[in-house]
Amino acid sequence: MIYRLGETLEAIEENEETYDTSPLLYVVKFNECRDILNKLGIVHEGEIEARQVEFCKVETQQEYITGTIAAPKLLDVLGKRYRLQFFIDKNNMIIADDEDFSLRIVQAIQREKIHQADSMAMFIYNFMLYIMKRDNILLEQYENTLMKMEEDITNGKTMDFHSKLMPVRKALLTLRNYYDQLSDMGNELEDNENNFFAKKQLRYFGVVSNRAERYKDKTIYLLEYALQVRDAYQAQVDANQNKNMQVLTVISTIILPLTLITSWYGMNFKNMPELENGYPYVIVVCVLVVIICILIFKKKKIL
Repeated sequence: MIYRLGETLEAIEENEETYDTSPLLYVVKFNECRDILNKLGIVHEGEIEARQVEFCKVETQQEYITGTIAAPKLLDVLGKRYRLQFFIDKNNMIIADDEDFSLRIVQAIQREKIHQADSMAMFIYNFMLYIMKRDNILLEQYENTLMKMEEDITNGKTMDFHSKLMPVRKALLTLRNYYDQLSDMGNELEDNENNFFAKKQLRYFGVVSNRAERYKDKTIYLLEYALQVRDAYQAQVDANQNKNMQVLTVISTIILPLTLITSWYGMNFKNMPELENGYPYVIVVCVLVVIICILIFKKKKIL
């Protein structure tokens, strides 16, 4: 797809681009990107392949700007990513994308934005913000998940806690790195080393960087919250273990004198007077010992 950048993004036919002097946006597949670059006179010596896109970054070359975006899918942050590679010169922008993710963003900008692409900087601004459009909702969902886990711990529901917490922490770590990379991208574009953008347009990239920084701060807060939830779980586990040990201690304390009594009367000495009719008395003594121990434990609030 080819679009004319202006007040609105206007799709044009391929044969129209030859006669058009307006800035153009090309949304193509990776295997088509090299032909478009050659036609526009952009010499890129590196590889142009989706599998090479691992990070979000911007590199300023002498005659053009290139970069990659590896955006996590909101429904599966730890899974496969949307992988884009882009090239910018003074008059054109080319986006290579095999999954039509970029095309959906362009169409969303057409539907929802009044000022869609007054300039190249305006379009990049709209494009980057749309990539992060629903991320705030995603972070709120993770926060609600952590709050629910904390509530379950308070209610004593600790089953499969680690299997629930670990994916959340991994996703938050992934998002923290992702937002850090987006922030760096905004700063790199704001530096404007090639002077492709007017000075008054550089503020757009500052907004992108600030948005990414806010999301990164939110993610760091959620990571700290996840550690607090884990500590709460560990405290609950320790409390349960202490409670179990307390019960075992009480049982051992009660059984100890009973063991002593049964050991003593189990010796069966010939001159022991209790050998004839002592059995009921031993039972009574044992019962009294148990009752006295229980009363003592209750008074000490151990039971």
